[in-house]
Amino acid sequence: MVHVYPFQAVRPAPGKAEEIAAVPYDVVSAEEAREIIEKNPLSFLRISRADALLPDKDPYSADVYKLSRDIFDEYQNSGLFLQDETAAMYVYRVHDADRTYTGIACCADTREYESGEIRRHELTRYDKEEDRTRHIDAMNANTGPVVLLHGSHAEIKAILKKSTENREPDMVAHAANGSVHEIFAIRDEAVITRLHEIFVSIPALYIADGHHRCKSAVNVVEKRSKGGVKVPEETHHVLSVVFAEDEVKVHGYSRLLTDLAPLTPDSFLKKISDIAHVTPYGDADRSQFTLTPKIGGEGDHVFHLYLKGKWYECVIPRNPKITDIRALDVSVLQEQILIPFLGITDPRGDPRLQYLGGARPVRDLMIKVDSGEYAAAIAMQPVDVRTVFTIADAGGIMPPKSTWFEPKLLSGLLIHVLE
Repeated sequence: MVHVYPFQAVRPAPGKAEEIAAVPYDVVSAEEAREIIEKNPLSFLRISRADALLPDKDPYSADVYKLSRDIFDEYQNSGLFLQDETAAMYVYRVHDADRTYTGIACCADTREYESGEIRRHELTRYDKEEDRTRHIDAMNANTGPVVLLHGSHAEIKAILKKSTENREPDMVAHAANGSVHEIFAIRDEAVITRLHEIFVSIPALYIADGHHRCKSAVNVVEKRSKGGVKVPEETHHVLSVVFAEDEVKVHGYSRLLTDLAPLTPDSFLKKISDIAHVTPYGDADRSQFTLTPKIGGEGDHVFHLYLKGKWYECVIPRNPKITDIRALDVSVLQEQILIPFLGITDPRGDPRLQYLGGARPVRDLMIKVDSGEYAAAIAMQPVDVRTVFTIADAGGIMPPKSTWFEPKLLSGLLIHVLE
């Protein structure tokens, strides 16, 4: 049983969404954020990445968080941000080149993260967790949504469809990647009540994106509750956008190897050939996000290796006795190749292993290897959403960079104030 709530969103004034909306704070460096802000002085990155405005300061200094709050207050006082007079839920719809994604922007309950109804599949890093905890606390607001998933539900889909028919969106913003983001307010109390009732019948929600944002929201409640202080109900709520499992897309998360020491490219390929069926792949469609297996079957572990200007398909038969996290392709790659052949034992911290998000064409991998920046690239197959659910249900934690979910949502369109 899970709960979702309407909220009084703080959002851009009419006509300002296009200028204010920005990519999430964690997909750009401070330098990249600074460049975006220079081109667009109203970008929400001024608030979500205020460290970009203070290059001489420690990015975790109190001055950075204070500046975030000061700019947020400035936007509200100047009328760039307005707060809705009544609580609402919102349809968040994204169009990209391939498809449309539709979800519900609302608030989830941090207590259900603690009790296990909101389920995770990744570990959080303390430094990132602490950063967002301080940011949320200073802002007194959730400024970026947690992306949550649930099983497909026909009535929810019908409600969202009806809520967007024959009307223009309340806000529209275009992202740099070409995607179009639309917001439609749902103010009908009967519809909001029905959505609440439906979600009460759903046993769990699953975090797709925003593990740090979700845990940080929990941390803020704990911090403000110290000494038995009773915090307002709204403080327990966390800004979320909830999608059905068939309203998202999962890409594989590619690996890049800076070097192959102690091996040469030929000996690395030979060692892989000792444990896998390796065949030249031939010409690859450079525009695609993944390579379609040519030999590997549905029950096999398949990945594609780019080495010395050529693609190879590597197939390792699946062990039917292994059904837990060890059965993931990324786990097999780590345990059977990266550790024994290259000595990469820490996939989170070893600088020899880098990652490239899945919503990038394989062309980008090839360029990075052909330039000499990396010695090899490994393109992974996407994980099924249901596999993520199964692992989270069992309390399992997936290896780092196992999934890349689409759509990626913009920050600054909807903000939830805690109290």
